[in-house]
Amino acid sequence: MNEDTRLRDGIGLRGDGQGPPHSGGVPGAGRSPAAVTGVYAALDLGTNNCRLLIACPTGDSFRVVDSFSRIIRLGEGISATGCISDAAIDRAIAALSICRDKIQSRKAKRLRLIATEACRAASNADGFMDRVAAETGIRLEVIDRETEAALAVTGCSPLLDPKGRGAILFDIGGGSTELVRIERDPEQENAVPRIKAWMSIPLGVVSLAEAFGGKDVTPQSYAAMVAEVAQHIAPFAAEHGADLGGMHLLGTSGTVTTLAGVHLNLPRYDRRRIDGVWMSDADLTATVARLLCMTYQERAGNHCISIERADLVLAGCAILDAIRSAFPLPRLRVADRGLREGMLVEMMRADGALSGSR
Repeated sequence: MNEDTRLRDGIGLRGDGQGPPHSGGVPGAGRSPAAVTGVYAALDLGTNNCRLLIACPTGDSFRVVDSFSRIIRLGEGISATGCISDAAIDRAIAALSICRDKIQSRKAKRLRLIATEACRAASNADGFMDRVAAETGIRLEVIDRETEAALAVTGCSPLLDPKGRGAILFDIGGGSTELVRIERDPEQENAVPRIKAWMSIPLGVVSLAEAFGGKDVTPQSYAAMVAEVAQHIAPFAAEHGADLGGMHLLGTSGTVTTLAGVHLNLPRYDRRRIDGVWMSDADLTATVARLLCMTYQERAGNHCISIERADLVLAGCAILDAIRSAFPLPRLRVADRGLREGMLVEMMRADGALSGSR
């Protein structure tokens, strides 16, 4: 029995997460414990959010049976102190305890439980993860930025325009932002999109808002945020930003899903309306301008933003505007999906649990 993929006496939840980022598989996959229940779980502990998705394979996809998402701001203050704060640790453990209970109640036996930029950057990350393991039984795997980019591609690639050549995919996180150029081989019919190039910058909505201010954003401070991000993106754009014919932007993050909700004037956030929606360059410009004209209180009162994102959304818009300037494409497709979906697909493919994956 491979204990990395089993629940032992209801505790000791460990993910697989040791395979190379582009392998689509993990050690021990040939003897999948998910065969017992058919239930898989993917957890993403980010700099801003804690997210869980539990699903069962069905055909060439999967059916979600449970989920959880909570803004915990794990990375709050790390840029200044270098450490995860006690308050953030308490918030994370409370959220992870809920995740543990859901994993156990759904009898998920095949797991991947990852952490990203906050745990890559914090000097006390090892102590934090030890405490998480002791108090919740969850043993986190800290993934590198390349793995993060690859999982985002796996999770979001179903939203690529089937008639297009490819996309510039971006994932705006709390503490880092990943950019990936994905293309299909034009010589092959029904070609699978491939990663042509990728990059990651150590700036996300939390770190940028802390550096420049997120509540009271002026045109000047907003322009400064855009310029800061643009400096980091410029080398990648210079090398990979040419020849964009047949391409579109593909965004996965709270920033783009929030923008889509505001653009559609939704009375409350609705994933079914958001995931896969197209926004034109003009739509994006108008929606960002609308947010810039709002006060912090107005942003907090908008049901698609809420008080949890009111001081972060403009930092996210600044990152998006820097990306749009570097890669001037006419359309953006919004993805309310990402790392969790990528992990589920990779595990299920490795087990041969999806049609055509054996």
